[in-house]
Amino acid sequence: MDYTDKHFEDAIARAIRLVAILTVVAVPLFWWKAGWQSALLVLIGAAISGSGLWEWRRLMSAIALRMDLENQEGKSPSMAPILIMFFMRLGLTLVILYVSLKYLEGSVFALAAGLAMGIFALTFEGIRLLRAGTI
Repeated sequence: MDYTDKHFEDAIARAIRLVAILTVVAVPLFWWKAGWQSALLVLIGAAISGSGLWEWRRLMSAIALRMDLENQEGKSPSMAPILIMFFMRLGLTLVILYVSLKYLEGSVFALAAGLAMGIFALTFEGIRLLRAGTI
C-alpha cells in the first residue's frame, strides 16, 4: 500500500484530534493539582501544539500541490502567502510563549506538557501507520 497525500492529511487530522482529547483530560487535572494558571498554561501549550500541526499540514499540502502542478503543467503556484503565514504564526507563538511565561504564575512543566502533546500525537500516529503497513 502506497503512502499518499490523503494518508498524510488523515494522520495529521487524527493527531490534532488526539491533542484535543489530551487537552480535555489534562486541563482539569492541572487545575486540580496546580491551579488555574497551570491549567491555562497547558491549554496555551496544547493550542500552540495543535495549531503547529494544522499549519504543518497546510504547508505540506501546498508543497505537494505545487509539485503536482509543476509536474503536470510545468508551472507552479506561489508559495509566498503560505510561507508568510507560517512564519507569522511562528512569531506569534514566540510572543504568546513569552507573555504566558512572564505574566502567568503557573508551572513551566504545564506549558511543556501542552507543547509535548503534539510530539506525542505525531509519534502515536507514526507508530499507528507503521503497524498498519502504510509506511
